[in-house]
Amino acid sequence: MDEPFKPLTKQSLSDQLAGRIRRLIQSGDYKAGDRLPPIMEMARLFGVGHFTVREALMKLETTGVVEIRHGSGVYVSRDHDVLVLASPDYMGGFTKKLLLDLIDARIPLEVQSAALAAKNATDANLQEMHRLLDTAGEHLDDDALLNDVNMAFHREIALASGNDVLPQLLDALHDLFTSEQRLILAIFGSRERDHREHLAILDALDRRDGEAAAARMRAHLEDVHATLVRWDPQDEPLG
Repeated sequence: MDEPFKPLTKQSLSDQLAGRIRRLIQSGDYKAGDRLPPIMEMARLFGVGHFTVREALMKLETTGVVEIRHGSGVYVSRDHDVLVLASPDYMGGFTKKLLLDLIDARIPLEVQSAALAAKNATDANLQEMHRLLDTAGEHLDDDALLNDVNMAFHREIALASGNDVLPQLLDALHDLFTSEQRLILAIFGSRERDHREHLAILDALDRRDGEAAAARMRAHLEDVHATLVRWDPQDEPLG
C-alpha cells in the first residue's frame, strides 16, 4: 500500500473520542462548568489509552469546548453554541441567538464582497447571478430549491469580489448558512421581498456602483436580522 494511503490509527481514534465527548456534552450529560471524569476513568470507560484521552481533550480545548485546569481537572467551557462552529459532527439545534450571531458575522463579509464585486465582477459572474435570480424568481414556492439558489447567488458575489478568502469563508460556513437560510425562509414570510432585495443588489452590481451594492447588501442582511429579532422561537421549533 502506498505511504499516503496508510490506515489512520491514533489520530483518527482521538478524533472519534473527541466527537463522542462532544456528543455527551451536546446531549446534556454535562453542562457548562461541570467537571468531566478523571482522565484515567475516561480511558477505562471508553476502552482507550490515557494518551488518547489526553489528545482528544486537547483538541476540544483548542475549540473552546473544554478547559483543562492542571491540578484540578477538565471542565466544560461551553455546552452549546460553540459546538456548532467547532464541531463538524454537530447535530444540535439552532438557538435564536446563534442565528442572530451568524447574520452579524455575515454582514461585514458580504458587504465587503458586494463592494468589491461591483468593481471586479466579470461578465461571466454577472451572467451567472442573473441566471440564478431568474431561477429563483421562477421557483418562489419551492423552498429547497430557493435556498440552494439564493446561497449560490451570495457565493457568486463573493467569487466576483476577486478576494480569494471571501468565498472560502462562505464555503467553510456553507452548512450553517444552508440551515440558517431554510429557517429564515420559514421565518421571513415573504419570498417575494427577499427576491426583490436580491434583484436590487444585482442592479447595483450591473451598474458597477459599489456604494449602492454595499448599502443594499447591508440593508438586506439587516432586514433579515430585524426579522429574527421580532421572531418568537415558540412559534416554530428551531433545528
